[in-house]
Amino acid sequence: MGINVDFDDQYSHHHYQRVEIPPPKPFLKTLKSNVKETLFPDDPFRKFKNQPLSKKISLGFQYFVPILDWAPRYTLQLFKADIIAGITIASLAVPQGISYAGLANLPPVIGLYSSFVPPLIYAMLGSSKHLAIGNVAVPSLLISAMLGKVVNPHENPKLYLQLVFTATFFAGVFQASLGFLRLGFIVDFLSHATILGFMGGAATVVCLQQLKGILGLVHFTHQTDIVSVMTSIFTQIHQWRWESGVLGCCFLFFLLLTRYFSKMKPKFFWISAMAPLTSVILGSVLVYFTHAEKNGVEVIGHLKKGINPPSYSELAFSSKYLAIAIKTGVVTSIIALAEGIAVGRSFAILENYDIDGNKEMIAFGLMNIVGSCTSCYLTTGPFSRTAVNYNAGCKTTVSNIVMSIAVMITLLLLTPLFHYTPLVVLSSIIISAMLGIIDYNSAIHLWKVDKYDFLVCISSYIGVVFGSVEVGLIVAVAMSLLRILLFVARPKTFVLGKIPNSMTYRNIEQYSAASSVPGVLIIHIDSPIYFANASYLRERISRWIDEEEEKQRTSTEIELQYVILDMSGVGNIDTSGISMLEEVKRNADRRCLKVLLANPGGEVMKKLDKSNFIDKIGKEWIYLTIGEAVNACNYILHNCKFQSKRINSSVAPDDNV
Repeated sequence: MGINVDFDDQYSHHHYQRVEIPPPKPFLKTLKSNVKETLFPDDPFRKFKNQPLSKKISLGFQYFVPILDWAPRYTLQLFKADIIAGITIASLAVPQGISYAGLANLPPVIGLYSSFVPPLIYAMLGSSKHLAIGNVAVPSLLISAMLGKVVNPHENPKLYLQLVFTATFFAGVFQASLGFLRLGFIVDFLSHATILGFMGGAATVVCLQQLKGILGLVHFTHQTDIVSVMTSIFTQIHQWRWESGVLGCCFLFFLLLTRYFSKMKPKFFWISAMAPLTSVILGSVLVYFTHAEKNGVEVIGHLKKGINPPSYSELAFSSKYLAIAIKTGVVTSIIALAEGIAVGRSFAILENYDIDGNKEMIAFGLMNIVGSCTSCYLTTGPFSRTAVNYNAGCKTTVSNIVMSIAVMITLLLLTPLFHYTPLVVLSSIIISAMLGIIDYNSAIHLWKVDKYDFLVCISSYIGVVFGSVEVGLIVAVAMSLLRILLFVARPKTFVLGKIPNSMTYRNIEQYSAASSVPGVLIIHIDSPIYFANASYLRERISRWIDEEEEKQRTSTEIELQYVILDMSGVGNIDTSGISMLEEVKRNADRRCLKVLLANPGGEVMKKLDKSNFIDKIGKEWIYLTIGEAVNACNYILHNCKFQSKRINSSVAPDDNV
C-alpha cells in the first residue's frame, strides 16, 4: 500500500523541532554524578571550592563540629535566652529521665545519667538549634520488650544492664555509620503514616503498662499486647490498691489539666513544663508526711549520688546474647533516628533554617557510643522536651549544656530528695506524655486524604497493640514497602484529551471538557519504565487500545490509526522497558496502527538510541510535544487520500519534518 506522491512535498512545510539525543558521557563521569546526587544532595563540598588549604581545614572542623562555627559569634543576649530554656527543660528532664528508665526496667539513676553526658556531646556536634536531648518512651519500651525476653531484669539485673549498654553502643555505631556513609535517606523509607501508627500503638502499650503502677500491682505480665495486659489486670482485682489508684488519678488529672491550660494559653507553656517536677515534689512530700509507703504506695527508694561512672567494661561483646543486643540496638536506633530527625526538621522549618540529616546521625551516633561507655542508655531528641525548649525561647544548643549542668547538680546534691517519690507519680507522668503522642486527628486526616496511608497507619497500630512492638514495626515497614512496590509495579496510565481552544492535553477523567482526538489515542505513562512494571504497562497499553477500538466501532468517528505515548513522566527506562516498547510497536503493526512517542527525556532518548529502537520506530515519529505529534497525525488523516484506510506500518513522513 503506497502513499500519494505529493505527500512529502505537502508535509515538508510543517517543520518541527527534533527531539535531540544528549551527547554521550563517559561511564565513570555518569557514575560519579549519580553517586553524588544519591549521597551528597546537599553538596557539602561547595564551601570548600577555591579556598586555601588552611581555610579548608578550618571549614572541615567547623563542618564536623558545628559548635566551632557558631561559638565565636555567641553573645550574652543569646546566653540569657538559653539559660532560661535550659533550666526549664531540666525541670522536665529529671522526672522524665527517672520515669523512662523505669519503663526500660533500668535503675532510675540511669535515666538521670542519660540526661547528663549525651546532651553535652550533641551540643558540640548537632546542627539543630532547638533539639533537646533525652530518653524517649518508645525506644525504652522496645529495649524492655526485646531484651526482657532473654534476660529477666529483676532476676539478673547486672547482665540485663550490660546488654542495655551493649545495645546502646551498637545503636550508636549504626547511627554514626549511616551518617558517615551518607545513607540518611534510608530513614525516609519510614513514611509519616508508618511512624504515626507505630508511635500511637507504642504510646497505647506504654499507657497500658503503667496501669501496674497506677493500681499498685506487684506482679505483672512481661507481654506488651493488650490482651495479656488486660488479663493480668483483671485476674488480680483483689490486689488493686485504692490508695495508689486515687493518688495516680489525681496526679494524672493535674498533669492533663496543666497541659490543656498551656495549650489554650501558649505564653504559659512553663506551667505544663513545670508540672511533672511539681508532681514529683508534691508526691514525695505527701508520702513523707503520711508514710504512704507503708500502706501500699511504692516509692523509688535510694538513688545513688554522683555523676556517671564509666561503663565501657560492662559492654558484653562476648556474651551469648550479643546477637539480640545488636538487633535491639539497630531497631531502637532507627526509631530514635526517625523521631529525632523529624522533630529537628519540624522546628527548623518554623525558624527557617536547615539541618543536615547526615550530621544529625553522626551526632546521635557518637553521643550514644559515648553514652554507652558512661552508664547511659539510648537517647534522641524527644518532641515534648524539644517543644518546651523551643517555647522557652532557646537560641542555640547551649540550652542542652545548661540542662546537663542542672542534671549534674541534681546527681551530685539532690538525689536523696527523690527517695520518697511514689512510682505512681512516675506512671502518671508517662501516661500524660503518651496521651499527647496518640495523634488521632492526623489519623482522621489520613483517612480523608489517602485511604491506603490510613490502612498503613492503622495496621501498624493494631500490630503493636495486639501483637508486640516488633510485630507492629514489621507490619509498618512491610506495608510501606508494599506501597512502594505498588507504585513501581503498577504505575498510573491514563488517556489524554485536548482542552478546547488550546494546545493543552489533559487526563479526560479529570477534565470533563477534554475531548479525545478522532483517530488518535494519546496515552500518558506516569512512571519510569523498569523490569518491575514493563509487563504491566504492555498489557495496560494493549487494553487501552482495545477499549478505544471497541468504543469507536459504535461511533461514526474516524477509526483508530495512531497511538501516541506521552513519555513526559518517564524519567528513565531499562532494557526490559525498551523490550516492552518494541512489543507494543509489533502489536500495533499487526493491528495496522502507528506508534508515536512524545516528549521523551534525555536519559530515555540515550537508551532508545543505543538499543537502536529509534531506528526501528523511525526518528520522524518522535516528537517534542503532544501537540506536534497530534498535528502530524491530523495532517496525514486530513490531507492524504487514504482517510478510510489503515496507514501501512512502513509508511513514514519525510525525515525533514
